[in-house]
Parts: sequence; C-alpha cells; structure tokens
Amino acid sequence: MIFRQLFDSVSSTYSYMLASRRGGEALIIDPVLDKVDRYLKLMEELDLRLVKAVDTHLHADHITGLGALRDRTRCVTVMGEQSKVDVVSMRIADGDRLTVEGLCLDALYTPGHTDDSYSFVFGDRVFTGDTLLIRGSGRTDFQNGDSRAQYESLQRLLRLPEETLVFPAHDYKGDTVSTIGEEKRFNPRLKVRDAEEYAALMAGLNLPNPKMMDVAVPANIHQGLHQEEVARRGWAYSAAEAKGLVGRPDVALIDLREKSERERTGAIPGSLHAPYADLQDNIDEGGLIHGLSQSGKTIVFYCAFGERSAMAVQAAQDKGLASARHIEGGMAAWKKAGGSSH
Repeated sequence: MIFRQLFDSVSSTYSYMLASRRGGEALIIDPVLDKVDRYLKLMEELDLRLVKAVDTHLHADHITGLGALRDRTRCVTVMGEQSKVDVVSMRIADGDRLTVEGLCLDALYTPGHTDDSYSFVFGDRVFTGDTLLIRGSGRTDFQNGDSRAQYESLQRLLRLPEETLVFPAHDYKGDTVSTIGEEKRFNPRLKVRDAEEYAALMAGLNLPNPKMMDVAVPANIHQGLHQEEVARRGWAYSAAEAKGLVGRPDVALIDLREKSERERTGAIPGSLHAPYADLQDNIDEGGLIHGLSQSGKTIVFYCAFGERSAMAVQAAQDKGLASARHIEGGMAAWKKAGGSSH
C-alpha cells in the first residue's frame, strides 16, 4: 500500500494520499488548494491516477483543493450529505463505504466541530478530520458546531480498538500521529464526566476566529463544476426534458453512479449502469458507450448531482462522441421534477 501524510505549514493542515499499489487508483483526504501542484507531481512520480478527493468537513482555515483537483484530473469529489457545498460529485452518509481500487474506507458521521464532519476508518487507522485531534478536539463555536454532538462523536471514535492510529486534519504542535488508546489516556479534552461537562469546557475556550475564515468558508461553499458551460454548448437536458427520453429506442441513458448510490436512491427506468470510474474504457473505441454512440443512439449521462455527468459529456465529446449529453442536476433534479425511479 502507498500512504503519504502531506503538510501545509500555512494552515497546519494534514492531507492524506492513499493507493493500493504503484500504477493504481489513488484517493486524497483534505487537500489544500495551494498544494495541488505538489499532489499532482507526487501522483505522477508514483504513477498514480487520482479518482477521488474527499473533504472531512467544510474547512474554515484554508481553501480546499477539491475543485482544482476535479478540474485538472476529472476525479470524483466527495463530502458528507449534510454539507452546504453547492456541488460535489458524491455525497456520503454514515455507514457508507468509500472505495477506490484495492481500498475501502468506512464513513462515520462525527458531527460537532461542524454539522457535516465525517471520520474515515481504514484498517488499522482512522482519519478524524477536526473531530479528534492529537491531545485536543475541534472547536465547536461556529459553522453549526455543537459541543454535545461532538462529545457523542468522540465517544464513538473512542470505541475503536485502542491500537487504532489517529490521523487528524490538523496539528499545531508538530505531532503527526497518535492512537485511540493514547488519546483516552492523555487527551485533556476527554477528561470529562459527561456531555454537559464537555460543553462547559468548550464554551470556556474563547478562541479567536481562524485567520482565513472569511475567505475560506465562502470559497469552499461555492466550488462546484460550472454545469452552465456544458448547457451553453447545447449538451444538457433539464430533468423535465429528460423525462421525455425514457423508453425512446434512440436514446441510451447511462447511470455513472456507484452501485451503493443506486441502491440507496434508485435509478431511472431503462438506464444502463456504467460507473464513472470505467468511463475512459467505455468511451474508447470498442467500449460500451462508444458502441452505443456509433449505432446512432443519443448518449445521455446522469449521476447524483450532475457533476460527474458534465465531466463525462466533455470527455465523450473530446473522443468525438458528438451525441453525448447529460441531465443537469442529476438524480437530485430528476426526483425534484417528479421523475420515476426503480
């Protein structure tokens, strides 16, 4: 396995890159915008292909690298379903699994620092975002923070095996890793009897706001793909228009979502499942989607929110598949427009 802990000294942010092998698919957790070139250089050196970029929560102390990585690699961006971010490719819920080739991370909803905070358990380690820090915990006094919710989230993390390695999103002292057992014994924020005592402790911190908060939060909320550009080129259907495409023999509806997403929210009747991760193979000559296009069908991609499908349209058009289109807003817009699913 390839594992890298990467540091941004300006915001004291840790980003984590994981892959199962050289030459394989990679995932990055909590990337920082100013370090995107560094991440991509490392990917090139290790012969890795970035397929997912994940934020544990909406950050207030740095601008996320999610949008830039998506624009430069066409990777899938991932955040929790509670996030206020305008557009991400995939929204995950508690208990979901985040997968890339050879790797599987379990998502734990751990609110309190923010209302969209997630932790990710991977084998012998847990990526705790700003929920559990080394000898500390994330502040709870803005972005819908809730000390009592965080107390419960911390209790959930502390139920992991004591030898579990703790990798947080930040450290201001230079520590790089801890364990659940260490934090149980030495973390002063955990030396409380109950949620009420924890809330009182957090209320008394009186911390200054992060220096970049007024810049970072708005930038991180508005970092979605500009689907309007795809629409301007005439490559998009609204969800209402797309309802008229179901059952037409000259149209191939292509669902780019992962199996777990289809199971949770259903699929458009008659659509084919061709996950976004396999897009390149499918649009190349000899691929499923290439063949459908060559047979005269209009290709209509859709996903959860329209981001993966917009990227797929651009990639297909670049390959000469002139009939490629997508459904703006994806499955979310489809359901809002009253579209049926199975």
